Amino acid sequence: MIDTVAQTGVADAKAAPDTMAWDSGLRRLMMIYLPLGCFVLILLFPFYWMAITSFKPNAELMNYKAHNPFWISSPTLAHIKHLLFDTAYPRWLTTTMLVAIGSTTLSLIASTLAAYAIERLRFRGSPYVGLGIYLAYLVPPSILFIPLATVVVQFGLFDSPLALILVYPTFLVPFCTWLLIGYFKSIPYELEECALVDGATRLQILRRITLPLAVPGLISAGIFSFTLSWNEFIYALAFIQSGANKTVPVAILTELVTGDVYQWGALMAGSLLGSLPVAVFYSLFVDYYVSSLTGAVKE
Repeated sequence: MIDTVAQTGVADAKAAPDTMAWDSGLRRLMMIYLPLGCFVLILLFPFYWMAITSFKPNAELMNYKAHNPFWISSPTLAHIKHLLFDTAYPRWLTTTMLVAIGSTTLSLIASTLAAYAIERLRFRGSPYVGLGIYLAYLVPPSILFIPLATVVVQFGLFDSPLALILVYPTFLVPFCTWLLIGYFKSIPYELEECALVDGATRLQILRRITLPLAVPGLISAGIFSFTLSWNEFIYALAFIQSGANKTVPVAILTELVTGDVYQWGALMAGSLLGSLPVAVFYSLFVDYYVSSLTGAVKE
C-alpha cells in the first residue's frame, strides 16, 4: 500500500512539471507571441500592400474579382519604370533629401547651442525659457504657415527649396532643444568643472567634452528631425508651386493624380521608394538611438 502511494506520488510529481510547462508555454503564447504577431502584422501590412500594388499590372489592380487582391499573378516593373523615367521623381527625391539634410543640420546646430546654454549656463529664468521653447512646438503648423508665407514671399524665397530649409527648423528646433536639455542633464557637471579649472572656455568644453558624450542624443534628435523634414506636407504644399521643386510627399499626390484618375501603381511605388531612405537611416543609427534613452554616462 505504501509502495503504491509512493509510486503515485512520484508519478504526480513527474506529471506536474509537464503540466506547468505546458501552461507556461500556452500563457507565453497568448500573452506575448500572439499580441506581438498581431502588432507586427498591423505594422507591416501597409508596406506589404504598397509593395504588391507597385508590381501589379493595371489589369489586376482594376479587377479584384478575377485576381487575388493580396497576391501578384503577373509581376511587372511598368509602374516603377514610369515613375523613374516618365516623371520627375528622381528630382523630387533629390530635393527632399537636400531639404531634409539642410533643415536637420540647421536644427541640430541651433538646438545644441540653445540646450547647452539653458542647461549649463544656468542664467535666471532658464527653466522657463526651456519650457517656452517646448511649448512653441505645440503650435499647429496649420496656423503658422500663413504668417510664414508672408515672410517667405517678402524674402523672395517662394517656390524655392531654400524656403523649406529655413522654415522647417521652426518646428524642429523646439523639440530637439527640449530633447537635448534632458540629455545634457545626464552628463556629469563635474567633468566641465574640471575643464573650467584647467582654463578651458565654454566653447572648448562643448566641443571636446560635452558633444562627444552627447553623440547618441544628437543622433536621436537628428533622426527625429530628418524624419519630420522628410514627411512634412503642409509647408511644402504652401511654399512650393512648380512641379520640379516639389518634395516627394507633395509631388506623388499632386503630380500623379490627374482629375479623378489615380495612378495607383505609380503612387504606391513612389510611396514605397520614398520610405526607403528613412528606413535605411533608422537602421544605420538604431543602436545610438536606443542608447540615447539610457543617458550619457553610466556609473
